[in-house]
Amino acid sequence: MEDTKKPVMLIVEDDQENQTFLNFFMKRKFKTYVADDEFSFYEQLAKDKFDIILMDISLKGKKDGLQLTREIRADEKYNDVLVVGLSAHAFQRDKENAKKAGVDMFLTKPIPNDALMRHITQIMKERKGIEI
Repeated sequence: MEDTKKPVMLIVEDDQENQTFLNFFMKRKFKTYVADDEFSFYEQLAKDKFDIILMDISLKGKKDGLQLTREIRADEKYNDVLVVGLSAHAFQRDKENAKKAGVDMFLTKPIPNDALMRHITQIMKERKGIEI
């Protein structure tokens, strides 16, 4: 699929290995951008109109993934951007905190490739009417 016709995804992940893998895996179906901290997140966010953000909840730095999610949810120009939170923490309170921050879907890492794509495909179809 040509990049101009693909949905646009921002991958926010500070672990280099996970970032490389996610980018490699997702660019088959998405036009992808990658950020590893809050600074590159805002730099990348300004580059395109995103359909979906894969957000590592436990980013290292001053702002974690929940704080970044709260900040974009406070700006109405990002109301239609889906946020999928990825975290190694699977406690109920982690899921509740993610939902309060504005995360649309919370997934626990590690997650098999096919399950990740199935969840992303599902939310894209249900919320945006986009079939991938």
